[in-house]
Amino acid sequence: MPNFAIETKLSGSVAGIDEAGRGPWAGPVVAAAVIFPDKKVSDFLLKELDDSKKLSSKKRQILYPMIHEQGLVGIGLATVAEIDKFNILRATMLAMQRAVADISEQPQNLIIDGNQVFNTGIPAYPIIKGDSLSYSIAAASIVAKVRRDCLMQELSADFPVYQWHKNVGYGTAEHQKALGKYGVSPHHRRSFRPIRDFLEHLP
Repeated sequence: MPNFAIETKLSGSVAGIDEAGRGPWAGPVVAAAVIFPDKKVSDFLLKELDDSKKLSSKKRQILYPMIHEQGLVGIGLATVAEIDKFNILRATMLAMQRAVADISEQPQNLIIDGNQVFNTGIPAYPIIKGDSLSYSIAAASIVAKVRRDCLMQELSADFPVYQWHKNVGYGTAEHQKALGKYGVSPHHRRSFRPIRDFLEHLP
């Protein structure tokens, strides 16, 4: 379970950063940055915060507004066009930079889930499996996941054939079937091999 051990070792305010949506075939990648001022969090959050992948959609929906109420939250995204232009890793770093810039109070330290960091002039530390170790990163993982899922539901309203409200852009069987029947939408990542291969094999 995550805790505040990493944040406590650093001097000054700490923003935990994570992303959602690196793997899907469609939609933006979304990042979030969360600061818990003075590491003050309700007992409920202390008990329930964890890596978003370990939580149900219902639990994430409960925690999302609580994180906004108790923390300082920034959200950033990189578009499909940016993913195709820069590649998914660089686009993810761009989304993270935007998330940090979106926080109302700029942090003095950044702790980032994974093994990559980006340069913002703020000391930054990569934390492998950080969403399972740090409350701040776990909170960011939840915010990013909920926000991206909401965006994919909105896109699904305009493109219902791809079932994005269920698969959030991942290459599920129904998503692949819809691609074969209806083709590629403006929200598909053309730089991703499955989409690129599909386009290359069109008659």
